[in-house]
Amino acid sequence: MDIARVDLNLLVYLDVLLRECNVTRAAEELGISQPAMSNGLRRLRDLFGDPLLVRTSDGMTPTERALELQPLVRSALSAAEQAILPKNDFVPTKSDRIFRIMASDYTEASLMPALMKKLREAGPGIRLDIMTPSDVSFHDVERGRVDLIINRFDTLPQSFHQLPLWRDQFCCLVASDNPVLKNWCLESYLASRHVWVSKTGMGVGVGMTPDDVQRLGFVDEALHAIDAKRNISVFTRHYQAAILLAQRKDLIVTIPSMAALNLANNHAIRVLRPPFEIPEMELKMVWSPLLQHDPGHKWIRGLIREVCEEIVESRKPAVK
Repeated sequence: MDIARVDLNLLVYLDVLLRECNVTRAAEELGISQPAMSNGLRRLRDLFGDPLLVRTSDGMTPTERALELQPLVRSALSAAEQAILPKNDFVPTKSDRIFRIMASDYTEASLMPALMKKLREAGPGIRLDIMTPSDVSFHDVERGRVDLIINRFDTLPQSFHQLPLWRDQFCCLVASDNPVLKNWCLESYLASRHVWVSKTGMGVGVGMTPDDVQRLGFVDEALHAIDAKRNISVFTRHYQAAILLAQRKDLIVTIPSMAALNLANNHAIRVLRPPFEIPEMELKMVWSPLLQHDPGHKWIRGLIREVCEEIVESRKPAVK
C-alpha cells in the first residue's frame, strides 16, 4: 500500500471511533456531521479490509483487528502531535492556564496545600480546578478533558500513563478518652465500633455492606486474611468527616497515615499503629496519552512529583 495515497485524516477518525464506539459521539467530538463520520467508517473498512466496529447487543463493538490497530494508531497520532507542538517552552510565570485535577479528599489534605504553596512561587497565574472522583469518568480522562487524576486505583486502562507518587502505611485514629487505649490490641480493636472511609477509582459510588470484603478494601481484606472482622458502624467517602468522627470516644478510624499528618498536635486524637499488618497503599498520578507531550502538562507533572518527594522526605506520619 502506498502511504502517500492514504488519507491520514482517517486515522484520526479511527482513533476517535475506537474510543467512543459510537458514530454520533465520534462525529460530535470531531465537529463533523454524522453522515461524514459514517462515510469515514466505510472508507476505513475498505482501507483495512475489516468491519472494525460491529453492532452487537452491547452497541458498537471493536473487532479483533480494530483492537490490534488501536494502540498503533494512538502511538502514531501521539508522535504526530509531538512533532507539531510549538518549540517554545512552557513559561509558568507567564501562564494563566487552568489545570483540572481529579483528587480524593485524602489527596487534597495530604498533597494540595504543599502543591499550592509551590505553585504560588513557580506559576502565580496558574489555577487549579480540583474535581472529585464522582465528577470524572475514565472517558473524560482519555479524551483529555481532565488533566490528571491522583488517587489509588484498583484497575486502570492500559493506554493511560501513570506515575507512582508515594506509598503510605495505615494508622488508627482514637479519641484520647476512648477506653480502648487502656488495652490497645487486636482483641480490643475488634471489640470496638469502626468508621469505614474510602473512595477509590472513578465515577459515582454505590452503597456499601459490611459483608462485601473485596469492595471494603485494604483494612478489611487484611483482617479477613487473619480470619477477623471489624464492626463497621459508619461508612463515609470523606477522610475529613472520618477524622471528625474519630473524636468520638466510641469509634475507631483506620486510614492512610498521610491523611493524619496535621493531627500531630491535636490532643483530642491519638494516632496509633494498627494492631495487625495492613499492606501499604500506593498513590498514583494518571493522565491521558493525548497530553503526554504537552509542555505545560509535563511541567505540572514534574512540579507535583517534586512536591511529593519533598513531602515524603520531610513530613513523617505521626504514628506512635
